[in-house]
Order: sequence, then C-alpha cells, then structure tokens
Amino acid sequence: MNAPHSPSPLASVPLAPADPILGVTEAFVADTSPKKVNLGVGVYTDDNGKIPLLECVRHAESERLKSAPARGYLPIDGLAAYDTAVQELVFGSQKENLVTVQALGGTGGLKIGADFLKQINPAAEVWISEPSWENHRQLFEAAGFKVNSYRYYDPKTHGLDVLGMQQSLNAIPAGSIVVLHTCCHNPTGVDLSEEQWRKVLAVVQARGLVPFLDLAYQGFGDGIDADAYAARLFAGAMSPVFLSSSFSKSLSLYGERVGAFSLVAASADEAARSLSQLKRIVRANYSNPPTHGSDIVARVLTTPELRSLWEQELGAMRERIKAMRKSLAEGIKQRVPASDWTFVLKQRGLFSYTGLTKAQVERLRTEFSIYAIESGRICVAALNAKNIGYVADAIAKVIR
Repeated sequence: MNAPHSPSPLASVPLAPADPILGVTEAFVADTSPKKVNLGVGVYTDDNGKIPLLECVRHAESERLKSAPARGYLPIDGLAAYDTAVQELVFGSQKENLVTVQALGGTGGLKIGADFLKQINPAAEVWISEPSWENHRQLFEAAGFKVNSYRYYDPKTHGLDVLGMQQSLNAIPAGSIVVLHTCCHNPTGVDLSEEQWRKVLAVVQARGLVPFLDLAYQGFGDGIDADAYAARLFAGAMSPVFLSSSFSKSLSLYGERVGAFSLVAASADEAARSLSQLKRIVRANYSNPPTHGSDIVARVLTTPELRSLWEQELGAMRERIKAMRKSLAEGIKQRVPASDWTFVLKQRGLFSYTGLTKAQVERLRTEFSIYAIESGRICVAALNAKNIGYVADAIAKVIR
C-alpha cells in the first residue's frame, strides 16, 4: 500500500511582486515599437544607446588576458590591490583604521554591512530617505531590521527638504542606523551641499547614530573627489562609519559585480576584530569574490596612464548626462512655455525625479512606448541625440 502523498512544501509559496525597476525593463523588452525608450533601469548608455566598453577597461582587460592568469580562489576579503585602491579612491588621505572587503557590487557591500550590523546591534532600527532606492528597504528588512524613513525630498521645489530632513534626523533614537546617499541620490538626483553635509554629520554625532553611506555613483556628480566629500568628512570625524561602493557605473562594469564594503573603526585592534567577523559573513554567503572585475579595476586605478584615461572617460560620461539634462529642460520649455523644468539642471547623477504622476507615466508607456518608474523617476543617462526630441514631445503632451 502506497504511503499517503504529502503536499509539496512549495504549494503555498506566494508569487512575489515584480521588481519595480526590472519589471519595467521586462515590459520594455516585450514592446515591439521601434520608437520605444527605456528610462527605467539605472544604466549609463552612450549617445548611440549602448553600454560603453571604456578604453581604460579594454586596455586593462587585454593586459590581464595576455598574462593568462590562473583562476584560483581569491582571499575571502578579495584582491588586496583592489581593496587598497578602493580605500584611496573613496577616503583619500584618510588611511587610519580602515577595513575594506571586496563585494558583489554595491548591493553586496550593503548586504555585508547589514549582516554585520545585525550581529553587533540587533535591536537597532534602520532609517532610509523618503524616497530611497527600492532595494535599500528590502536589503535591511531581509537582514532582520525594521526599516523607517526620514524626510528628504520636497516635491514642491523638486529639491531637498532641508528643514524636514534635519527635524527627522533629530528625532531618530540613539543607536539607530541611518542610510545616507553620498552623491547622485537615487531616485531623486537631489544632493546635499557641503555645508548641509556638515550639519548632517553634527546631528549624527549628537544623536549617537550609526551612519551607513551608499556611494554607488562616485564621479557622476561633480567629480571623483567632490563626490567623495561626505565619505571623507564622516571618516575623518567619527567611527564607526559604514560604506558601500561600486564600480558598476563609473567603469561600466555592471555584469562583473565589482563593489566593496568599507568600515572606519576607532582603532587598529577594532578594525582587525571587525575584519575577522566580516570575513566570516562573506565565507558563509559566497566564500570569496570573483577575480576578473576586481583585477581590471585595480589595474585601472593603479596604472597612471589608465587612471588618467579613466578620469577623462568618466568626465565625458558626466558631461554628457549634464548635456542631456539641459536638452530635456529646454526641449520641454519650448513645447510647453508655461512649464519650468530647470530643477532637472540642479539634480546630479543618472536620475531625475521629474514630478510626473503615475497616470502620466502610464500614458508615456501606453501611448509612446516610453518606460519610466511609476514614481516619475527617469534615468537621464538613457537619453541621447536620437531620442531626446521624441521624449520631450511625449512629456510635453502628457503634462499639458
């Protein structure tokens, strides 16, 4: 006699909602319109609508392949030359009590830091900006934290809610973890000035908060050093400071998943003990990181000729985005003279919070095959000479 059939443990698994960004890309791919434009995904594309292969990367990769390197395991904390190069790029002359481990992109860096924080501060709560990158909430909730929001964006001015942010931070309980976008805020493109950063630092110190800085777009705002201002300010003033960084955008290495988690400790002993725990977290998650992308980054950052070439290429990407911001604002103004889109020029990085409503975003999609996030966030870096006029026309029609 056969034993009774047991129900599958998967039988009651619910269908998860589509990712708000990747779901847009899936719909875009399925669209057959020859005029379709994807303004949803946060990827830099050149004026031909292609993800560029940077010349500095091409040279570094060529040299690596010529040497026919072995494919052995890296140390748990990653390629040493890469970790050191990350520290110098992010923190500049600040070299005391730094810990850096190679991570699987900026997301991986956030995950390593979140898991470590849950070990050492399990009762804390996490605070993210309103709005924030969608994955911030998921990452910290998955690590076991309750996630709250602090005020950040002012829809009336399309800029920073300075007073609201300060009031929110001043009300956060001591010991809480506050996630701060260092530059090129995702999704709004609205950044803090240096003076505003100093005020935020003062609040974080006075309230006894734990800062977790997200530096995913270094070089896309105002330059490599300018975009690292907040990281260097916090690192020179307090500890601990947690930081996640990425080369996905700045070196156009999206699929290589090259990122890092860094920690500013209070002493060399504290740094060593923290590193030992971070390595345990990495070991339990994926054992050790991949070699190819980190080797390319290390070669680019440590070879003077390649470093100079990279800075030129990064600067060109940054200036092209600014040119697209200008073209978009002017294009909409020409078509709808009563509109004012100059706020787009003040925002920084890949993204713009346009103020488009959910209904307007839906019209862009159904009537014009232009895909954006429901919040009205668009990726300005996806605009180019071939589609900017079409996008400006479409936006003008939905905002009239």
